[in-house]
Amino acid sequence: MSENKTKETDLSVTDFINSIDDETKRNDSHNLVKLMQEITGSEPKMWGATMVGFGNYHYKYDSGREGDFFRAGFSPRKTALTLYIMAGFSRYDELMEKLGKYRTGKSCLYVKKLADIDMDVLRELIEASVAYMNKKYPE
Repeated sequence: MSENKTKETDLSVTDFINSIDDETKRNDSHNLVKLMQEITGSEPKMWGATMVGFGNYHYKYDSGREGDFFRAGFSPRKTALTLYIMAGFSRYDELMEKLGKYRTGKSCLYVKKLADIDMDVLRELIEASVAYMNKKYPE
C-alpha cells in the first residue's frame, strides 16, 4: 500500500508565503490564511512544501488505503491560487454561479487572484465544504 506523499510538516507558513515573488499572490495568500483560519478555527500548517492546510482528518478507503489530510487548504501555484474544496463542487451549483472568474478540477478551485471572485461567496463555499467534512469525518 503506497503512503500519502503529502504530509503535514513543521515548515513555517509565514516564511513560505513571504517567499512568494508575486505581490498579489502573496497578499491573496495572507488573506486566505485569515479566512480559512476563521472558518476552521484551526492554525495553518504546511502540508508538503507548497500547500497550506487547516485542520485534519483521517480517511480509510474500502481499498484499505488510509491516511491523513487537511479539511481545507490552498496552494499559491504559479498559474493560479489552488483552493482545495474537499467536498467537491457538485452540491454547490448555486454558489458557483455567483463566485466569479474561476476554473475547477475534482476538488480544486483555481483562481488567478481573489479580486476576480466574490469573497462572500468564497466564504460560503469554504464554510459549506468544512461543514461537509466535519459531518463526514467527525473529530
